[in-house]
Amino acid sequence: MLIAAPASGQGKTSVTAALARLHTRAGRRVRVFKTGPDFLDPMVLAHACGHAVQQLDLWMGGQAHCQALLHEAARTADLILVEGVMGLHDGDPSSADLALRFGLPVLAVIDGSAMAQTFGALALGLAQYRPGLQFAGVVANRVAGEGHARLLRDSLPPHLAWWGALPRDEAMALPERHLGLVPAAELADLEARIERAADALAAGSDVAALLPPAVDFAPPSGHSPGRADAALQGLRIAIARDAAFCFLYPANLDLLRAAGAELHFFSPLADTALPPCDAVWLPGGYPELHLDALATNTPMHRALRDHHAAGRPLLAECGGLLYLLDGLADVHGRRQPMAGLLPGEAAMQPRLAAIGLHEAALPEGTLRGHSFHYSRLATPMAPLLHTRPARTGRRGEAVYRQGRLTASYFHAYFPSNPVAACALLRP
Repeated sequence: MLIAAPASGQGKTSVTAALARLHTRAGRRVRVFKTGPDFLDPMVLAHACGHAVQQLDLWMGGQAHCQALLHEAARTADLILVEGVMGLHDGDPSSADLALRFGLPVLAVIDGSAMAQTFGALALGLAQYRPGLQFAGVVANRVAGEGHARLLRDSLPPHLAWWGALPRDEAMALPERHLGLVPAAELADLEARIERAADALAAGSDVAALLPPAVDFAPPSGHSPGRADAALQGLRIAIARDAAFCFLYPANLDLLRAAGAELHFFSPLADTALPPCDAVWLPGGYPELHLDALATNTPMHRALRDHHAAGRPLLAECGGLLYLLDGLADVHGRRQPMAGLLPGEAAMQPRLAAIGLHEAALPEGTLRGHSFHYSRLATPMAPLLHTRPARTGRRGEAVYRQGRLTASYFHAYFPSNPVAACALLRP
């Protein structure tokens, strides 16, 4: 089932997490996916269902890759939930395109906080806008009470099923900051929030007993670009993973392991040396929230400089790029020195600087992915190339290269071109 909405901010993640927990409680094996390029929602959803949450994105991964992921999940799962992105019909491809491509029934989440009977009109419009779209039902979010919930429920036409409601309740809401939800690891009460949402959803309807119609997922018949057999056999890749660097697609990690790499995680916040490795990957995250710890860990700066000087591969994405600069300033203008491998300064902005899907035609091959950042970079470096935005009229992101160091705001989705991804990290 695809959980969708008329717009962003309606509560898709809260409802998806609540549904996953309800069905897990009922003894069902639940797998959850997320549509679109998102690192933060999947962290919450993984906590709710107990499994890593992969991306299902027709543009980044392609149809064969998405079909392979769904087919593999269906081998062991009783229920597959897919959280959509933005509004149901937004984007190209949209969440509705994904639902139509794979026959996924749609559950609409609608913020009913400022609505009465218009709730039913909006639900009907979502259901009928695209011919052939299957609808499982509707969930109301942020309702004022039982009377309000009944009003919304009664506004639905008979063929649209009511799947319950979540009340306005800060104790179950998922807090946000720039870039999206607060990471799951930083929410000490996340378990309680998910349980409270699951209880609230169950109170208004027997949701645990409601199941969408069964869907068959055939094995992919075409070529899936999801493998690069033995391309990294026996190589050790050190990957930054802590509160400052946490934006990692599970599919990227799975691909590196499938290619034969040994993955060793380290913390630029706490560790003073790199693990023994042939390549280093610095993913995105929140270095701007940890300026002091990153600035004072000069042994890690030296370790990264030594690694680069030895001619070994180093991939830095977004937050990883910021960490390798001479300095980084937070949104208040407070600046701290960073690792100093790349000349330049970056400063956080109060408004979004860039967002969107991108394609990078690297010498190693073309990779797809996205960018999403609030900082601006000033550097004397000449870029190797600029990415090509999926949307016409957007600006591409610069990709910088110095020796075996590749750095950009661009986040690559490795399964879009496994050979290219492995080549970036292979000595």
